[in-house]
Amino acid sequence: MAKQDLTLFAIPKNFRGHFATIQRNAITSWTRLNPRPEIFLFGEEEGTAEIAGELGLRHFPEVDRNEFGTPLIHDLFQRAERQATTPLIGYINSDIVLTDDFAVAVGRVRDIHDKSMVVGRRWDVDWDQPIDFAQPGWTDSIRSAARRANVQRPGNFIDYFIFSRGLCDGLLPLAIGRFAYDNYLLWRARSRGAALIDISPVVMAIHQNHDYSHSNKFADVRQSPELKRNRAMVGPWWHMYTIEDATETLREDGVHPLRRHWWLMAKRLWSHPLTVFQLPWLAVRWVMSGGKSQDVSAQ
Repeated sequence: MAKQDLTLFAIPKNFRGHFATIQRNAITSWTRLNPRPEIFLFGEEEGTAEIAGELGLRHFPEVDRNEFGTPLIHDLFQRAERQATTPLIGYINSDIVLTDDFAVAVGRVRDIHDKSMVVGRRWDVDWDQPIDFAQPGWTDSIRSAARRANVQRPGNFIDYFIFSRGLCDGLLPLAIGRFAYDNYLLWRARSRGAALIDISPVVMAIHQNHDYSHSNKFADVRQSPELKRNRAMVGPWWHMYTIEDATETLREDGVHPLRRHWWLMAKRLWSHPLTVFQLPWLAVRWVMSGGKSQDVSAQ
């Protein structure tokens, strides 16, 4: 992957307390990737402009939000792509530390498909101290801590999306960080004919554990209007993809096809038996669409 073939963008939370430490760790780690990606930070949250200036990143304070102040993905992704100068663009959560295995993996899969989305599972670790990036062993230190914790999350924990330019045009106005927005992004990429590539076997993306006080706006999160709105917009259960629905995986010896998607869909269907009565109509729609998935935004 040549210099600046990748743009990473994020919208950090307020830089306060523990979040200030782990977000600084994560964002600084991205600047240490080789080759260094173009990096955008969005939002007016406390400390965002300051760290962007300190690390030489581009800062865009404006982004559309819902009435609860939560950023909306359609505008965030559109703004990022409009400003990016690279063929690959990636959204990443601001608590994820990356090391050079990530840059190597993205470089290996970049030219395999015209349209693709790259995702991977994360490793959780308790980490509450600033990383000393001046020390040559900083990478080994945090990676060793993650291995000792030995918590690699399953495929429904999705923290980064690297995608081909144009693939995420016209997204729904979903609240970021709320239920189903990440599952929707994977489903929509596949509905547009993109390969979905899982790089988990060769990448240790490290999530620094934290509490969720920043999102406790509602006493019962299950009754959150943001959750309900996201879920209603995303549509039926078969739009709820995870990393397990990947079409390919990257391993040390190359890219390998995966064929577990249809088995997973059958398993999910078993949990949603009433869908059986909808199958004839769904089959008709599939034939009428020429064998392509229907975009939920058109429903």
